[in-house]
Amino acid sequence: MTEWAYFTNMDKRALDIDANRRAQKWTRKELLWRLVWEVLERPLFRWTPRQLWWWRRFILRQFGAKIGNAVQIHPTARISIPWNLEVGDYSAIGDSAIIYCLGPIKIGRSVTVSQYAHLCAGTHDFRQVDMPLIKAQITIADEVWVCANAFIGPDTVIGARTIVAAAAVVVRDVGSDLIVGGNPAVQVSVRT
Repeated sequence: MTEWAYFTNMDKRALDIDANRRAQKWTRKELLWRLVWEVLERPLFRWTPRQLWWWRRFILRQFGAKIGNAVQIHPTARISIPWNLEVGDYSAIGDSAIIYCLGPIKIGRSVTVSQYAHLCAGTHDFRQVDMPLIKAQITIADEVWVCANAFIGPDTVIGARTIVAAAAVVVRDVGSDLIVGGNPAVQVSVRT
């Protein structure tokens, strides 16, 4: 049976939401660090003036993120679980971007993640009735531009120098030197 056929037949099987909620998704240490980050993120990160790039790099590093040199992360960017984040030199994360690091997110060198883009390194296995959490990985190679409002889904790789067009939805790996757009994203051109 195909995944789509399985998904469309799920209404015949009752979801077990209680089992999902009871599942141990995080260790106690992870839960504690998530709580500390959520309490301190607003005063130490989000409420900082825009020009304090160095300060936000410092704060993220204190929480285990691997942040390169001259990285510019806007104060309105939403970063969950920063110890799962790696950002290469000279990259930028724009206003109100969502960097949801349930699993590792690796952003290469000289990458631009524009405003309102959403990188989501987590999902649920819909094929199981308890829909367990999947902590997937996202890898974005060097010199990529993720345009405004684009969505990069879990377990994807974006090749070097690729442009992900505004509002594109990437749910599969994308090669290098391409321009992709749409929902789901498909190749619309080659970057020269």
